[in-house]
Amino acid sequence: MLSFFAKYKFFAIFLFVLSAIIITIIYNILKPTERLPVYQPSMVNNELVDSTMQEVRKYHTIQDFKLYNQNGDTITQDFYKNKIYIADFFFTTCQTICPIMTDHMLQIQEKLKNDDDVLLLSHTVIPNYDSVPVLRKYADEKGVIDEKWNLVTGDKKEIYDLARKSYLAAKSSGDGGAFDMIHTENFVLVDKEKRIRGFYDGTNPTAIEDLMHDVEVLKNEYNEAESD
Repeated sequence: MLSFFAKYKFFAIFLFVLSAIIITIIYNILKPTERLPVYQPSMVNNELVDSTMQEVRKYHTIQDFKLYNQNGDTITQDFYKNKIYIADFFFTTCQTICPIMTDHMLQIQEKLKNDDDVLLLSHTVIPNYDSVPVLRKYADEKGVIDEKWNLVTGDKKEIYDLARKSYLAAKSSGDGGAFDMIHTENFVLVDKEKRIRGFYDGTNPTAIEDLMHDVEVLKNEYNEAESD
């Protein structure tokens, strides 16, 4: 009996390896490709969506904008054309959630600094104070890479409309007036078609890991589309 197994040992090993390859191929064929949802206002908690947008079920995209970054450059959708980007809302004097969020954005910047497909965008929610020079000083202190990450200021109502009607990221209602205030921990993942593909708690390290995973999923989606 032992001599029989010794005689066919290499054949058995070959069959084992071949079976493992076949099983792996079948698994990869049957395994569904991971895809991120395309978020519409109707899919999001009403607390995060402006009342005028809550019934929108399709075709939602980030509206056009015209803001100014830490260098005083005009930043519009053109800067993010054909790019994936991560957006959030902060202010430079915040002592609660913003420092944590900024630290996490810095971690993301470090991981993606050589990835030309993914950019970052942070909107100040007190633009009357966070002027271009203030943002420049803040960017220098934190180590912001200008080519990767825009800190933007501009018209308050425009920024607040973006938060509530485009990024669906703010839990408060208001008109963007002098006494209106947004304070949100949300990071928002936006694809190359200006659609929302994910929401993440910018203060939670686990959520940041999820965000980084989803960035790769989204990049794979585009890579597969280009190869078809």
